[in-house]
Amino acid sequence: MVHTGAYTAVAVADVRIPPRSAELKLLLSLRPDASELEVCKVVDPLLISWKTSPRLATAVLSGLARERQADKARQLLSIMQRSRVEVNVYHCSAAISACEKAGQWQAAFGLLSQMTDMEANPNEVSYSATISACEKGGQWRLALGLLRTMPEVRLVPDGISCSAAISACEKGSQWQLALGILTGMTEARIAANQISFNAAISACRRGSRWHSGLCLLAAMPEMRLVPNAISYNAAISACAKSGRWELALNLLSRMADDDIVPNAITYSAAIGACEADGQWQLALSLLSEMSEKRVAPNEISYTAAITSCDKGGQWRLALALLSTMQETQVAADLISYNVVLGACRNGGLWKVALRLLNQMPGMKITPDKMSYSASINACAIEGHWLVAASLLSQMSKEKLEIDQICFNSVIHACEKGGQWRYALGYLCRMPEMRAVQDEISYNAAISACEKGLEWQVAVCLLSSMSQSKLSANEVSYSAAVSACEKGGQWQLALDLLSLMPQKRLLPNEITVSAAISACGKGGQWQLALVLLGQMPDMKLSPNEISYSAAISACEKGDQWPLALSLLVGMSSVHLVPDEISFNAAISACVRGLQWHLALVLLGQIVQLNIQPDEIINDAAISACERSGARWPWSIWQAI
Repeated sequence: MVHTGAYTAVAVADVRIPPRSAELKLLLSLRPDASELEVCKVVDPLLISWKTSPRLATAVLSGLARERQADKARQLLSIMQRSRVEVNVYHCSAAISACEKAGQWQAAFGLLSQMTDMEANPNEVSYSATISACEKGGQWRLALGLLRTMPEVRLVPDGISCSAAISACEKGSQWQLALGILTGMTEARIAANQISFNAAISACRRGSRWHSGLCLLAAMPEMRLVPNAISYNAAISACAKSGRWELALNLLSRMADDDIVPNAITYSAAIGACEADGQWQLALSLLSEMSEKRVAPNEISYTAAITSCDKGGQWRLALALLSTMQETQVAADLISYNVVLGACRNGGLWKVALRLLNQMPGMKITPDKMSYSASINACAIEGHWLVAASLLSQMSKEKLEIDQICFNSVIHACEKGGQWRYALGYLCRMPEMRAVQDEISYNAAISACEKGLEWQVAVCLLSSMSQSKLSANEVSYSAAVSACEKGGQWQLALDLLSLMPQKRLLPNEITVSAAISACGKGGQWQLALVLLGQMPDMKLSPNEISYSAAISACEKGDQWPLALSLLVGMSSVHLVPDEISFNAAISACVRGLQWHLALVLLGQIVQLNIQPDEIINDAAISACERSGARWPWSIWQAI
């Protein structure tokens, strides 16, 4: 931020009138929206003296500028013109400065444009104040245009105008232009100052140009400029934004060498650097160091540390830091709560998320879309669809925008809760709520139908994605194939699987395993084995699920030798048979009247410490009864 008000004061420093004259006090006592007539009544007795001594008017205008009374300053200029009191460059510059301080860049630019009509030629101070006003208003193009115009009106840009333009470019994230102005200052032999360099370093931060920022910091001593806390803060922030936490901490250490005391902004930036890379231990260490150095942590410091803990999966610490903020009377803000709510989502703490959400209004913090979205997501992950749906309704009552992320979370919650009808309902509601349906929305709804054994609806949703100009992906097809598998639709499952390459989609292990299972349920054990054999050609590695599905297919097809062969073959591809694999193999042996083999497999289950389920137990008991064999004590214990 570049301040030009001090330089405007220098231009009128020859005025020997106290800054708070009686007239100025009267003007300041008027209400902010005072009319021009009210202002005229105050200054009317002074107009005659102003005609002979324009400096008196300058003093009043400068006083108004200091108090950010832009409207009164412009009214005063208008009154002076109408009363034929000389309006000079100092008067206009003071009024422009008032507009700059009040954040009225349009008014400042308007006054600069009108100066020629007032027969007051703008000077460097006029331009600098206007450029600074544009900088504060985020008008970097206009600020840059004014700087380039100065030579055309025979004015030489100085350090103040250039610094203001650099700051404007920094706010507009135009780091190249900011560096260009700084380079141009050197070429034009315009002395750069701390403000120029600090603004340029900050511009590098916004542009994620950490290296350029460090180069500028290193160049300051060569320009006989001493870096200050602002310089280091900007450089540390530049490193933080690019995830260069080691460099950020190195800069923090260098500050002590240069006898520069780090402040809360410095530490917050350094903690933010640790947050970007998930270095939660270092973030907490820096937060602790602040207390040791008697630097009071603020909400930004705490929020950065909380975010670091969240990214590092330390949700307990994130919650503890929020509690510490309350204990140390550091006001937690919306960002702090939203980060902690996000941590609750990642930690599956849906009850804690709801408690925090309800706590926010009491802390004079209004929950926003992100607050509700994180809370809904926390409920969705745990399958609490009713609570998630209730929060969505609350958002509607609060007139908050409900976006696709919120809807997707609720649909996902319905899917987890086995509520396929509600999942479809929320999917259909999205367009009327102006929430854009995406692939995630449809995938969650298809999965909900798969879990609800509604294969027809799942396939219909898959088909309708193209009508909604959405491209079904691997997840979409996997869910649809699984739905067909559960519905006993093996032919449709294979059709969907064969469609995937045509859509330039690569089937994954989940999709193929579901298709194998579908074939097994449809009595197509040969096709199931073909699919298992084709997986390497698809560049897929069969997993426990694939083998279990194939073994189950053999069991249903009364192919116990093949089932055993697959079970034994799992070790050759570095897979350990699980409960489901053994279950299918034992059932195959029982169906094939291979009682002794079934008992052998049961013994292997015991050796592998796999807990037999009811199906295995029933099959084993049946095998023992039929074979007339006595079970070892270890098998009895397992059952």
